[in-house]
Amino acid sequence: MNLPAVALELAAATVLLLYAVSLVKTGVETAWGDLVARTVGGAGGRPRAAICGCVVAIALQSSTAVAMLAAGFAISGALALDVGLAVLLGADLGSALVVKILSFDLHWLGPLLIAGGGLLHLKAHTRKAVEAGRAVLGIGLLLLSLQMIGHATLPLAQSPLLPSAIAFIGKDALTVMILAALFTWALHSSVAAILLILTFAAKGLVPLEVGIPLILGVNLGGGLIALWLTRGLPVEGRRLPLGNLLFRAMFSAMIFAVFSLHAPFDWLPGGTVAARLVNLHVLFNAALVLIGLLSCGLMARFVRLLAPKAAGESDLTAHASALDGSLIDKPAQALAAAAREVLHMGNLTTRMLEPVMTVIQSPTPEAVKALRRIDGDIHRAHSEIKLYIAAVNRGVLTDEQSRRGIELTEAAIHLEYAGDVVAKSLLQIAEERLAGAGAFSLEGWRELMLLHAAVFSNVRLAANLLVSPDPIIAREMVRQKEHVRRLVDDSSKSHLERLRQGIAASIQSSDMHLEIVRALKEVNSLVTTMAYPRLCETGDLLESRLIPAA
Repeated sequence: MNLPAVALELAAATVLLLYAVSLVKTGVETAWGDLVARTVGGAGGRPRAAICGCVVAIALQSSTAVAMLAAGFAISGALALDVGLAVLLGADLGSALVVKILSFDLHWLGPLLIAGGGLLHLKAHTRKAVEAGRAVLGIGLLLLSLQMIGHATLPLAQSPLLPSAIAFIGKDALTVMILAALFTWALHSSVAAILLILTFAAKGLVPLEVGIPLILGVNLGGGLIALWLTRGLPVEGRRLPLGNLLFRAMFSAMIFAVFSLHAPFDWLPGGTVAARLVNLHVLFNAALVLIGLLSCGLMARFVRLLAPKAAGESDLTAHASALDGSLIDKPAQALAAAAREVLHMGNLTTRMLEPVMTVIQSPTPEAVKALRRIDGDIHRAHSEIKLYIAAVNRGVLTDEQSRRGIELTEAAIHLEYAGDVVAKSLLQIAEERLAGAGAFSLEGWRELMLLHAAVFSNVRLAANLLVSPDPIIAREMVRQKEHVRRLVDDSSKSHLERLRQGIAASIQSSDMHLEIVRALKEVNSLVTTMAYPRLCETGDLLESRLIPAA
């Protein structure tokens, strides 16, 4: 056996596995990111939250990605701690189900997915199709990497070296468990770690008595990944992965205690060691979901005690304004500082708009207050930017600098107006829902969610335009505005038709429905105007829609 060649092939296959998982995650997030975010943010009660987390983790092939999304919603106040814990436990189960699916013999599917996904990614003309092709290509490469790992481990199975080393390490189950947890954290992917273990087990390199602590360690390490990645977030975002890690740690300790007492695990279903290990992984996470649904409230209270909001933490994590008064007499630097602050306004507007439909559907006083606080931050930023640019304009500026100052001021005004629309219209509807206003019809709510997704996509494009004034982004924003206009027209016609048919839910929610449509359309118009200066520069914007008179 050529050990260096085997090690190199195994390393290459492992890197390909990690890259494939990343491809799937990136493709799904880019193509259906708004849907994924709404699914996590609109989790609702604990059982539904666990289901949402499971579905999104299967789509992303990553429970860590779900944890990061949920942490963002927790920071904004749109996701309660106990519900967020249910989302993460469901995501863990979804990740385990992905491993279960990939453990089947799907070698015949890999070339088909690589060919189909690759062609779609290279030849498609729409962004969503391109990213869908990326995700399909990632799944195909993932299956290919598993074949490569199996091929690389074949010489190891025939050599006495690795089995002897595993047998030696396997004498200390606790060490095996800790090493597996650290290995999973280092890979930053529990899916990849489990698949590697299963491949070794399928080749006869990992016996059941070593595989069990390995599986427990991977589940523990999976919780460490999200905790590590959220270490710099506010305490509301750190509590979710901490609670999830505590759930995993306690349950892993319980199973390990049973294992240490030499309890038989022959009851595990499966005809091979690999099948038994993957079934243990699925059962572990399924049982944890059931336990968690009953005890998420207790865990939430415990986590708040472990991670309280420290005195003065809000000051430490507060946004530091980029508007440096010492730069007033340096127009180029001052305008760059103003641009950074306008970008901050864009981020605040995005944070405010993203969860607003969830808050309308399942309103809580805390969520409404959290979004109103963001609106207050937008107002303050807007006032400071106007005064700062006015002070800069008192100096000597070039024509280009004067034009840039006007653009930044107008962008700040539009973002402030957009925040006002959300606060005065959409949050007002959320408060009406809190007071007992009627629910929306299923079809009407679906139309509103589609419209919100389109508008939110344009708001994110506006934030990107602030970073990179690319005419391509500006053109996409204007095209998106036309898409929003069509959605508004279709929704209005459908709503009137439901009123004509006498559908009770549509009649009760008619005023709210029309107000949401009007507000979202206005937000979209406000942010789209930020694209017009770029298109005017390139000559891509018509002065009028009117046909010139003959």
